[in-house]
Amino acid sequence: MSDVRVVAKIGTSSLTDQLGVIDTTVIDAVCDQLAALRTAGHEVVLVSSGAVSAGVAALGLASRPTDVITLQAISAAGQSRLMETYNRSLARHGLVAAQVLLVPHDFVDRRQYLHARQTLVRLLELGCIPIVNENDAVASDEIRYGDNDRIATLVAHNIAADMLVLLTDTPGLYTADPRTDPSAALVEQVAADDPLLSVAATTSGSRRGSGGMASKLAAARMASWSGVQAVIAKASRPNVLVDAVAGRSVGTTFLASSRNLPARKLWIGFATNIEGAVVVDDGARRALLERGTSLLPAGIVAVDGEFEEGDVVEVRDASGAAIARGIALIDAGQLREVRGRRSPDLPAGVAHEAIHRDDLLVLV
Repeated sequence: MSDVRVVAKIGTSSLTDQLGVIDTTVIDAVCDQLAALRTAGHEVVLVSSGAVSAGVAALGLASRPTDVITLQAISAAGQSRLMETYNRSLARHGLVAAQVLLVPHDFVDRRQYLHARQTLVRLLELGCIPIVNENDAVASDEIRYGDNDRIATLVAHNIAADMLVLLTDTPGLYTADPRTDPSAALVEQVAADDPLLSVAATTSGSRRGSGGMASKLAAARMASWSGVQAVIAKASRPNVLVDAVAGRSVGTTFLASSRNLPARKLWIGFATNIEGAVVVDDGARRALLERGTSLLPAGIVAVDGEFEEGDVVEVRDASGAAIARGIALIDAGQLREVRGRRSPDLPAGVAHEAIHRDDLLVLV
């Protein structure tokens, strides 16, 4: 394969042993492959989890805490140790690791998005291997659900990568859970419009990590919709990164879609928490799906949850199916008061759109 730009992501469960201690042999194997790809002329960014687990081990804690403040604190202790391991391993090949800490907001704000791209691309031009992680020490919302799969996909979109490789502790996507169903078969290729991209899967594969196959599928769907080919493969497979870039079958490959969504809509659709939902009538559903309009209060029949202006909410049809996600321009309380009203009948000061079409991603 000609020179490509690759984003690889490796999760905590693949990087650490049963006690949560960083496994240097795994990092060495990954860094050997990063070096081989660089030697072959490819550009590589690595998104690496493991800061929290490294902090747990460094501080001698008996188990991984669950409260956000403690998680933030120990991630700060673990991040430097994680980078020490990468620095040492890449130095064996004469390569320099460059730490880049990001939060989803960096992909929403246009200036931050461009700044992140300029920094990452310049690091690649300088011959560095950028090592990306969520900025867990300050990102209180993200650390509760952050598994780096979404961050990796946003990075791939940000730098116009050709391929995203999600390394995990399973060989790929199966037709069923192979741990409980002996007839489960590996799915080697998934088309951009395949319903497998929306299939439900286990939420977490390991107590040490925060992701799982559901998170990988969401990331793969996100990558596909942004025009990037994604691969889910087993981290411990020999030369998995090198073989993936060479086009060999190493797990499950998700083909890129022609949708090529902008980063803001990717973030709305996949990379943030959903704070509530609105239910729309059939007329509003058709307008959203067929004409790409904004969602007006007139088409809303119910409001679920409590959300503020600026929060991301789900849009559901009368059957309860999610058809879109978007940024609310009206908070839940006020939206309950004005739902069903036509624009001329709205009180002064109330936005005429519940969700503007520029901030709305259709999911079906």
